[in-house]
Amino acid sequence: MSVITIERRVLEKNDELAQLNRRNLGLAGVHCLNLLSSPGAGKTALLEASLSRLGDSLRLAVIEGDVQTDLDAQRVARYGVPVVQLVTNGACHLEARLVGDALREIDLRSIDLLVIENVGNLVCPAGFDLGENEKVVVASVTEGDDKPLKYPAMFRNASALVINKIDLLPYVPCDLGTLRANALAVNPGLEVFELSSLTGVGLDAWCAWLLRHGGK
Repeated sequence: MSVITIERRVLEKNDELAQLNRRNLGLAGVHCLNLLSSPGAGKTALLEASLSRLGDSLRLAVIEGDVQTDLDAQRVARYGVPVVQLVTNGACHLEARLVGDALREIDLRSIDLLVIENVGNLVCPAGFDLGENEKVVVASVTEGDDKPLKYPAMFRNASALVINKIDLLPYVPCDLGTLRANALAVNPGLEVFELSSLTGVGLDAWCAWLLRHGGK
């Protein structure tokens, strides 16, 4: 009982801070995406490909969440966008408090879209509100086609699914139709994008979606 009570208090406090983040972002007219996946699904590569394609057509900033190192932040910073690195030192997810700290380092009036790249994990981040408008889950075909069934909370709480690394389909045991069907069975409202961050196939539709959500 005490464990449940403590967990509830932690989540309640997190939700209060998430609402504060959401209000501050809303006042600045910034749309916020929480980008989630298991490790190695290609979140950072997707950001790099998106930034390269979007150019100056969208004012974008990134909050990078990692257990250790700022390697991903260095990769994203090469594209000339504001980047704040959050290192959790072992924690498996970001919390609203950390995101609130990062927001104070970003001039929100100068951006249209904020992307939070969460720690690679399909469990804990699904239950923590950061103040985002929407969650976007990235699933690589290298993970197989059953991930939505194994981790339904993540897919149920997301607004969009990016199926990444489709250029590897000839070499991995993943059926694209089954992966899509499993995801939609969990969440029929998902917008699904099938793409390769490496080759650029499918990126046009994804970038158009970003522009619609980041436009003021």
